[in-house]
Amino acid sequence: MGDHALLILLSVASLSLLPGAMPLQPSQAWSLFKLRQLLGDPPVLGTWRNYTDFCYGGDYKTASAFVECYEDSVTQLHIMGEPGARPLPTTFSIDAFFTTLSRLPDLKVLTLTNLGLWGPLPGGKISRLQKLEIVNVSSNYLYGELPRGLSQLGSLQTLVADHNMLGGKLPGWLKDMPLLAVLSLRNNTLQGTLPESLKDMPSLRSLVLASNNLSGNLPELSNLQVIDMANNALGPKFPRLGRKVASVVLAGNKFSDGLPADMLASCYLLERLDVSGNRFVGPFPAALLSLPSMEYLSIAGNRFTGRLSGNASCGENLRFVDLSSNLLTGSLPGCLLAAPGKTVLFSANCLSTGDDSQSQHPSPFCRNQALAVGIVPEQGRKKSGAKAGVVAVIVLVGALVVSAAVVFVVRKARLPKARPARRLVEHASSAYPSNLLADARYISQTVKLGALGIPAYRSFSLVELEAATDNFQVSSLMGQDAHGQMYRGRLSNGTPVTIRSLKVNKSQSFTRHIEMISKLRHRHLVSALGHCFQYNLDDSTVTHLYLVFEYVHNGNLRGRISQGTEGRKLSWGQRISTAIGVAKGIQFLHGGIIPGLFANNLKITNILMDQNQVPKIGSYNIPILSETMKSEGGAGSKYPPDRVPNGDKIDMYDFGVILLEVISGRPISSLYEVEMMKEQLQSALTAQGPSKRSNLVDPAVSKACSDDSMRTVMEICLRCLAKEPTQRPSVEDVLWNLQFAAQVQDDSRSSEESPLSPSQPHAQSAHD
Repeated sequence: MGDHALLILLSVASLSLLPGAMPLQPSQAWSLFKLRQLLGDPPVLGTWRNYTDFCYGGDYKTASAFVECYEDSVTQLHIMGEPGARPLPTTFSIDAFFTTLSRLPDLKVLTLTNLGLWGPLPGGKISRLQKLEIVNVSSNYLYGELPRGLSQLGSLQTLVADHNMLGGKLPGWLKDMPLLAVLSLRNNTLQGTLPESLKDMPSLRSLVLASNNLSGNLPELSNLQVIDMANNALGPKFPRLGRKVASVVLAGNKFSDGLPADMLASCYLLERLDVSGNRFVGPFPAALLSLPSMEYLSIAGNRFTGRLSGNASCGENLRFVDLSSNLLTGSLPGCLLAAPGKTVLFSANCLSTGDDSQSQHPSPFCRNQALAVGIVPEQGRKKSGAKAGVVAVIVLVGALVVSAAVVFVVRKARLPKARPARRLVEHASSAYPSNLLADARYISQTVKLGALGIPAYRSFSLVELEAATDNFQVSSLMGQDAHGQMYRGRLSNGTPVTIRSLKVNKSQSFTRHIEMISKLRHRHLVSALGHCFQYNLDDSTVTHLYLVFEYVHNGNLRGRISQGTEGRKLSWGQRISTAIGVAKGIQFLHGGIIPGLFANNLKITNILMDQNQVPKIGSYNIPILSETMKSEGGAGSKYPPDRVPNGDKIDMYDFGVILLEVISGRPISSLYEVEMMKEQLQSALTAQGPSKRSNLVDPAVSKACSDDSMRTVMEICLRCLAKEPTQRPSVEDVLWNLQFAAQVQDDSRSSEESPLSPSQPHAQSAHD
C-alpha cells in the first residue's frame, strides 16, 4: 500500500466520524496506517480498516492491538504479535519505522512485542518522542548497544526490552535519566561489569538483567526493590542492598563469599531470595526463614553449612523453601514440615529428617566437604598451636582421599550449564507485575514533595508528640471515631500537625503497615509525616500507634462551594482545577503506591483546602485502620484495601457525587438526591441550547461558564455515576476530560479568569 492510497483511506475514514466527535489528526492517522504497512500488514492489525475511528471507536480494539487518544492525538500505542514471530523481511527498515513513530509527538506509552522487529535502535529518532513514559519492545530481534538518544527522554520511567539481542556494556549515561524506575533487559547479550553510576539513580526501583553475559561485582543497589541478575557470571561479593528490597534473584552466578546475615536480617520487606547454583560457603543464616515477608527462599546448590534446629521459627508467609545440595546438618525445622501448602526441598544435605523421599548424606560427608572447601567449624577456630594444625591437615588429606570420587561427581554436577538458546516467550511483559509498571508511572510524584515544603517522613518519639499536644490535653482533641482519637498539635519547629491515636492489638505486625503509610505523600493528599509507637513497659509490646499527618486548616471543599459565602465561593475555573487535583489524588491512591488503596469513602467534606486553595484528600482506606477495628471487635472490611471488588469504580462513583455538588452548588446528602440530579443532568445534556445546562449550574458561577466546558464536566460526572461499575470511567479518563474542560474554559477568556485574577496561580498549579 503506497502513501497515496493511505491518504485516500484517511479521506474516507473522515467521512464516517460521529457528529460532534473530535477526529484523530490526519497526519497521525496516516502514521498509524504507515506503521501497519511497514510491519507487512500483520494479522494482529487486521481490524485497522479505512473507516477505523481510532480515538472514539471501539470495534477495532483487540487485546493485542489498540490505540488510546487524548483529544485528537495518540498517547498510547500497543501492538503485540504472536509468540515466535520471525524477523521481518530484509526490506524492513527500523529507521523508517521509528521515523514514522516520531510523528506521534504525544505518545506516552509504547508496546511493540513479538513483531519481528530487527536492527539497532535508532537513538536519534527515539529521542524525538519526548513524552514517552513507558516503552516495551520485548521479544523482537533488536541488536547493538542501547542508543545514547534514550537519555534524552526525560519523562521515561519504564524501559522493557527483554528477549532481544542487545549487546555491549550497560551504559553509564543511564544516570542521566532522572525518572527511570524500571529497567528490564532480560535474555540479551549484555557483557562486562555494571557501571557504579547505578547507585546514583534515586528513582530506579526495578533492575532485571537476567540471562546476559555480565561479570564482576555488583555496585551498591540500596535504592532497588526488585533485583534479578540470574544466569550471568557475577560475583564473588554479595551486593549491598537497601532495607526496602522485596525481591533478589542471583541464581546461576559466581558468588562465593558468605551471605551478609546482619544486612539480610534487616530486610523486613524481602519476599523472594534466590541464590541457588552459586559457590556460596559459610553458615546459612537461619533467620532468613523467619523474615516476616519472606515467601520464596532458595539456597540450593551451594556449600552452606550449619546445624539446623527443629525448634527454629518460620515466617507466616513462607511458601517455598529449597535447601537442597548444601552441607547442612541437624534437624529440619518443624515449621517447615508441619504447615500444609508449603513446598520444602532439602535433599543432598546431612539432615536427620526421617524422610526417605529426599535422601541425605551421612554426617561425615558434610563435615569433610566443609573442610575441603576451607570452612572451619566454630570450635576449630578456638584451637591453636601446631598440634591442631597437624590434625587439621591429616583430616583434610584423609577427607580428600576418601571422598575424591564424591567430590568429582558433585563438582561435575555443579559445572555451569550451557546457556539455553535465546527463545521468545508469550506475553513477555507479564513477567513484570502491573504494580511495578504503576510504580514506574507515578514514582516521580514523591520527588515533588520537597519543593512543596512537606518534611521527610520519620519516626517520632512519644515525648515529641506529648509536647506537641500539651500532653494530649482535651483542648487539643479534634474528634473521635471508630478508629481512635484525632489531636491537633504543633511540633517544636512550628509545623502544625494532626495526630491520630490508635489502640492496637499486641499480635499485630506493623512493618508492612508503616511501609505503606510512609508512602502516603502526595500534593493532593493530606500527607503522612511520620509515626510513633507507645510500648508496654512490662513486656515491651506495642500498645498504641500514633500517626502524624499534615494539618490542613483552611476548611473543606463544601465550604468553598455549597456552603460558602458569596465572596469565598470558587469560580468555575477554580472548581475544575480543584476537581483535577482530587482526581490526581485518587490516581495516586490507586497506582502510585503498592498495593493501591481503593474504596476510600470519598466525600466532599473530606476534601480539605490548604492556604493556597490546593485540594487534599483528607482520609483514605489505610489497611491498619480496618485491622484495628477488627481487633477491637468491630466489623471492619472483609476485603484488603487493594482487593475490594470494583474498588476503583467505587471511588469513581464517589467522585461523581462530589462533581454533582461542584456543578450545582447544592449540598448532596442522600442517594435520592443523586438520582434526581442524574435525571436533570441527562435532560440538560440532551437539550438543544445551553440555557438548560446553565440553569443546572450554581448561579454564582453559571454566567462565566463556557458551554463546552460545562458540557464536558457534566458528561464525565454522569459517566462516573453509572449504575454498573464497569461502565464508569477510569481515573485517567476522568483526568483527561477535566483537563480538556479546563482548557476550553481558559480559551473562552471569561471576565472572571482575567490575567490579574488571583485564581490563575491555582489553576496553573492544578495542572502540574
